[in-house]
Amino acid sequence: MTTDSRMTDSRATDEAARKAGLEVKPVAGYVGAEISGVDLAADLDDAVVAAIRAAVLRWKVVFFRGQRLDHAGHVAFARRFGEIVVLPRRGKASPPDFPEIETTADRLELGGRFGMEHDEWLRRRRHTLLRGWHCDHGARVDPPAATILRAETVPPYGGDTTWANLAAAYAGLSAPLRRFVDGLRAEHRLGVGYQPRPGDDAYVRHLLDRQVASLHPLVRVHPETGERILYVNGYYVEQIAGLSRPESAAILDMLLEQAVRPEYTVRFRWEPGSVAFWDNRATMHLAPGDAAHLDHPRIMHRVMLAGDVPVGVDGTPSEPITGTEPGRW
Repeated sequence: MTTDSRMTDSRATDEAARKAGLEVKPVAGYVGAEISGVDLAADLDDAVVAAIRAAVLRWKVVFFRGQRLDHAGHVAFARRFGEIVVLPRRGKASPPDFPEIETTADRLELGGRFGMEHDEWLRRRRHTLLRGWHCDHGARVDPPAATILRAETVPPYGGDTTWANLAAAYAGLSAPLRRFVDGLRAEHRLGVGYQPRPGDDAYVRHLLDRQVASLHPLVRVHPETGERILYVNGYYVEQIAGLSRPESAAILDMLLEQAVRPEYTVRFRWEPGSVAFWDNRATMHLAPGDAAHLDHPRIMHRVMLAGDVPVGVDGTPSEPITGTEPGRW
């Protein structure tokens, strides 16, 4: 995804949409907009692609309703915005003929593979209110730039996803606190948000066998907009480098609570044919926790765009610790 940083300005974004024949309707004060007037399965011209890209950068997540994308159309749409990530491992629910797509119903298999009902597995991943918040593959040294998620089947109620604008969260900090966090780095590690079972836990062994960790700036400079991003999340962040455990825990809790203040978030009610397209560098999101007990399927298909290595305010890039290197999945 590339565009002029001026496109994060609302007026410029609106003008790009108007020229492309789209309507971009914000749905919350700081994050989220619904785009209408476009068929994502069509052969989109460059003006439409540019307008969508500008809206994603401005509003961090955009929503489309009533789309008729199939797997091929989903992949073709995503390719207009960047290089697609191909995961080396996917679950059996993902379409075998489209390696670019991961079907999130695969997540329902994970607990059973490690001796747990899905509800228990979910509780152990979210044993505090903030733990479920994450960006996609945040423990990598080069997390995806963006995610495009398509709803195939959703329950008649429940199953909403929530996003937080991490640029707005940073801007909302006091000036002294911004100066303090600008110079910090934090370790992001796969699975630190998971609360193990007493005794032997097969899922812990799985995490240790596939460990991924990186040292990221606590404040990331967005590579396209130049915005400063409060680069925190609840699931991957383990420790602020150079601080004691108690200091780190207190500061991370405070920053996470700042990031998920209601005014910085938006919640989306899915329908079949809905598509969400978000900037994974400037948001974190919370998958639903209210649908696992419902007797209704929730089948979603995800495509991710390759990202770059985050860079801090001082120009220092993230560093791999284990299990990750740029461009290799």
